[in-house]
Amino acid sequence: MSDTPERDTADNDGTTGELPANVVVHPAIADIPADAWDRLANPDPARFNPFVAHAFLKALETSGSTGKRTGWHPRHLTLVEGERITGVMPAYLKTNSQGEYVFDHAWADAYHRAGGRYYPKLQVAVPFTPVPGPRLMVEAGIEANAREMTLANAGTWFARQTGASSMHITFLDAGAWQRLGAAGFLQRIGQQFHFANDGYASFEDFLATLASRKRKALRRERAAAVASGLTIRHVSGRDITEADWDAFFAFYRDTGERKWGRPYLNRQFFSLLGEQMADRCLIIFAERGGRPVAGALNMIGGDCLYGRYWGCTEHHPFLHFELCYYQAIDYATSHGLARVEAGAQGEHKLARGYQPVATYSLHWIGDEGLRSAVARYLDHEREAITAINSDLASQGPFRRSGSDV
Repeated sequence: MSDTPERDTADNDGTTGELPANVVVHPAIADIPADAWDRLANPDPARFNPFVAHAFLKALETSGSTGKRTGWHPRHLTLVEGERITGVMPAYLKTNSQGEYVFDHAWADAYHRAGGRYYPKLQVAVPFTPVPGPRLMVEAGIEANAREMTLANAGTWFARQTGASSMHITFLDAGAWQRLGAAGFLQRIGQQFHFANDGYASFEDFLATLASRKRKALRRERAAAVASGLTIRHVSGRDITEADWDAFFAFYRDTGERKWGRPYLNRQFFSLLGEQMADRCLIIFAERGGRPVAGALNMIGGDCLYGRYWGCTEHHPFLHFELCYYQAIDYATSHGLARVEAGAQGEHKLARGYQPVATYSLHWIGDEGLRSAVARYLDHEREAITAINSDLASQGPFRRSGSDV
């Protein structure tokens, strides 16, 4: 059976004119065969990224976490050559700038004050997920770069046809960022903090590389987190029950309501995630007498543990650090994972072994005046963030050569 979708020639997506002949826009990821998508999104199991998997994106749509309620309207692009899908791009028409973590609110405000209309915009991203990874996912080979450019140009074409002010490709891989930046897309740099497993086989191996006072501080924090009698439990795969998801969702909802007013994800999403991707899920609970009082959800990639959400109903000193950072390092080192990505921002992670890394986004803006203003801003921002990352990298907790201070 071919993995080529049926082309809908009706103008169901608000476009005018014709799409490029080999590009199809899909209002639901369910319209794209899962095997075709996953073949392009995760061709190497050793580097599997769960967030671009068909099952993850489908769970967002099936649960209603994306769609009208949150302003993320799916418009995924596929590139078709003959009877074969050779490129896919997760894309959404957005009516707001929520859940993106690459902030353009000031751009929208400036354009509005100048009499322009910033929304809708086209967002090429994984909703609510500031995790770096592929965004223009194409078949390898000598035509790979050309396919990537075709998808990118099709995105700008689609943005124009739908009246979108702009297209934003966020948290993409460095290679695509460089190639498409050279082709004229505006380049932006962000900052996260990741743990790199430098051949450690255990948390103790990692601690041995720290300066003495930093090592002692981390041990004190870990002891203090559970000093009131809490126990830590890891649950993953098919061992995760609906009761576990209920407990975790209560933590997620509490955090979401305090940070955003209304959590992006609903309860059904987590059940779907457990049904479709259980082997990629790890929940770390802190419990009192067998009852969860805090929890952190991680996704297990091919070479990375991705920390995602956390929450609690009891507050204990350093418990957030223990569940989200130290337990993640413990798991990654004992399971041979190359790194831990613990979410967006947070210089407090630096003292806990997480080092600054650059994240990347690309932007196309239709209005030349707004584009020129944003380009000037990004020139200064890139320079500043690069300098900050370089300075922070020298301030980590690791022991200097020949020293234990």
